Amino acid sequence: MSLARGTTIQVEGLVKSYDDLVAVDGVSFDVARGEFFGILGPNGAGKTTTLEMVEGLREPDAGTVRLLGESPWPRNPKLLPRMGVQLQASAFFEKLTAREQLQTFGALYGVRGSRIDEMLELVGLSDKASTREDKLSGGQRQRLSIACALVHDPELVFFDEPTAALDPQARRNLWDVLREVQSRGTTVVYTTHYLDEAEVLCDRVAIMDAGRILAMDTPAALVRGLDADTRVALPEGVLSAVEARGLPGADRVQDGEGELVMSTRRPAALLQALAERDRLDGVSVRTATLEDVFLNLTGREYRA
Repeated sequence: MSLARGTTIQVEGLVKSYDDLVAVDGVSFDVARGEFFGILGPNGAGKTTTLEMVEGLREPDAGTVRLLGESPWPRNPKLLPRMGVQLQASAFFEKLTAREQLQTFGALYGVRGSRIDEMLELVGLSDKASTREDKLSGGQRQRLSIACALVHDPELVFFDEPTAALDPQARRNLWDVLREVQSRGTTVVYTTHYLDEAEVLCDRVAIMDAGRILAMDTPAALVRGLDADTRVALPEGVLSAVEARGLPGADRVQDGEGELVMSTRRPAALLQALAERDRLDGVSVRTATLEDVFLNLTGREYRA
């Protein structure tokens, strides 16, 4: 299998089983050079197993992977300087400061000097350079882990749920770091449980479940394909349900807790009617999101 021009990763028919469990079942996708590509799915969907086979950490039972024009399995030393990997669980060297951690990782690739300071600045840890890793916060440790994956300036980097267990502020700070990484021309492959960040960060996403890719496209195209209603909500008391049902575009009206919700396929007509009646105070409009696409494809049942 030859690698198409401008393509960083090409995966065809990837399969991995463990006894009777088929963890990855015929997965195929391409990733373009410089693309931010997301792999989404519930617990047990096969995301991490897929990444591990693409990275060359696990042998596929069937299928092929081309990574930067090379096969990653058996372990390919030529690929190691060209790729960076941040796993779900990161391990650091004990009792080393943030700078020393980066220097140690960098030394594996012959990286020294100003590159260490550049990475500390990129992830916002310049003021923590002399702080031991075990004294950093969870968000700071995640940023240090990202810096370690990037210290040798790879062409391609894999992030496996890098924002898991972070508070909202730390997550948003990491988004800025990830945007900056891509802006430098690095190809990013990314798994996450957070649909909002995938919608913001990813150029394209693949939604997986039960080891298969169910849909793959840009977040906007996937949302458009859902063809879902727009929800227009008003605070309780602004408009009665009877009045709402008489408005153009109000296809369904439902009294909720403290609000009146109208579902519509003609949001412009409905909002114009509300404006003409001076009923726009407190209005909120919710269109479909990538989360709606995800739930529509994978279901709503709880996954342990």
